[in-house]
Amino acid sequence: MPSTLPPADRSAYLLAARGERPPHTPVWFQRQAGRALPEYRKVREGIPMLESFTRPDLVVEITLQPVRRYGVDAAVFYSDIVAPLKSAGFDIDIKPGVGPVVGEPIRDAEGIGRVRPVTPADVPYTIEAVQQLVKELGGTPLIGFAGAPFTLASYLIEGGPSKDFARTKALMYGNPSLWHALADRLADVAIAYLAVQVEAGASAVQLFDSWAGGLSPRDYERFVLPHSAKVFDAIKPYDVPRVHFGVNTGELLGLMSAAGADVIGVDWRVPLDEAVRRVTAAGGVPKPVQGNLDPALLFAGWDAIEPELDRILAEGASAPGHIFNLGHGVPPNADPDVLHRIAKYVQAAHVPA
Repeated sequence: MPSTLPPADRSAYLLAARGERPPHTPVWFQRQAGRALPEYRKVREGIPMLESFTRPDLVVEITLQPVRRYGVDAAVFYSDIVAPLKSAGFDIDIKPGVGPVVGEPIRDAEGIGRVRPVTPADVPYTIEAVQQLVKELGGTPLIGFAGAPFTLASYLIEGGPSKDFARTKALMYGNPSLWHALADRLADVAIAYLAVQVEAGASAVQLFDSWAGGLSPRDYERFVLPHSAKVFDAIKPYDVPRVHFGVNTGELLGLMSAAGADVIGVDWRVPLDEAVRRVTAAGGVPKPVQGNLDPALLFAGWDAIEPELDRILAEGASAPGHIFNLGHGVPPNADPDVLHRIAKYVQAAHVPA
């Protein structure tokens, strides 16, 4: 059932996510929890990543670090999209410099049987961490998240990160019924993990379909959209903003919107005003957008960054609401001082009436 904890309803982030005009353009950074911060590396030293997600004290500290450092308008829960699979007993690990690696990749119906949704009993540490964070954050919203069915499936089928998703596409095309059975189970995983976070007090959720950009619009509509829509439909009764994000998904923005998200995350390849046009032209209505500074610009110097911030803010004004973010995650070697300066610049910028 929906959370009874009062969200920070008048925060700039939630106002923008709901299509209302906030007092300033809200900003947060994907992968802001950890990554580039020296204080993150210090507290996590010697602790495997998947283990760190099971320690509420550590999750709380790491989630709060960028809020303290940058003064961003939202915190994002410190976890990973494969964490609920691990919690549900799946043989998966996150290897430094590689990413998620699966011990026994799924290639048949028997493998699908190993996938089950998480339950609150599987993730008591997640519940504890979210509840503590809501208390600590006060008026700053907490964003919960989960992996979308396609992206989770790509890891489980490939056995790890992939550049071409050859095995995943082969299963999709060669055995559609098996694909849909797996994607349906992974939708249930995402629903259960998002519900746990919202019921513990998260104010918004984001569904990461990081690798959906490897699909054509026709294949996305056939193989992916129904399962992502299932996730968004299940979370709708909680009445929290639902964000959808993928990388290299410019040709899919209208379809991703059709899946039911309230906010559309846009990577750096498509200007925000064009993203609004594509979402609207696809038969939808204009929706708030999130994005979309190219992470590479973090290393280019302020003279190169500032005009890009102005451009993105101007383009974002074409949407009912704009949440400033990078077009993907914070690179691990980014300068925290640059991110802090960006946050302050964006928050000080004029928001058109």
